[in-house]
Amino acid sequence: MCTKIEIIMKKIAILASGEGTNTERIIRYFLEKRTAEVALVIVNKAQAGVLKRAERLSVPSLILTAQEFADGKVLETLHQYHIDFIVLAGFLLKVPDAILHDYPNKIVNIHPALLPKFGGKGMYGSRVHQAVIASHEKKSGITIHYINEQYDEGNTIFQATCPVLPTDTPDTLATRVHQLEYEYFPRVIEATILGKNLSI
Repeated sequence: MCTKIEIIMKKIAILASGEGTNTERIIRYFLEKRTAEVALVIVNKAQAGVLKRAERLSVPSLILTAQEFADGKVLETLHQYHIDFIVLAGFLLKVPDAILHDYPNKIVNIHPALLPKFGGKGMYGSRVHQAVIASHEKKSGITIHYINEQYDEGNTIFQATCPVLPTDTPDTLATRVHQLEYEYFPRVIEATILGKNLSI
């Protein structure tokens, strides 16, 4: 007699504010790998392009205002969807303490520079790349880290680097950094959820 063993995948919620290129790659990665499930995308901007990407891939999405994040609505929503793990992918609001306390070491963010440099409140997007170039850095990259009460100060999980060229503009450097994001972010999320070391 054969016994069927059902593997229950961890459920991921992605919090995003923008176009959602990383979100789309994360969703596609787990649709293929089946090691976890992106069960929900939450955005704080009704016009965010990520909403259409989630819809195309049949992932439920919700728009919650900054006030709804602050007053506990988002935590209630995470519980309703039985979310196990949270990914910030271009999400610009501060994560409320209630969520941090409910999901210890289960919330990760990606930052487009090598923390602890070029992090903190207001450091996102092209501002980061402008600062890297202005500081004459020889390299930049990505940092994937856990979230805590302060912007960009949670423990680092993974970093990858790329060169900063003398001819770089914020746009050209951003293109190189985006490639690192697309290559590594889904894999690091998977390894973190499964408690495995990332094989590079």
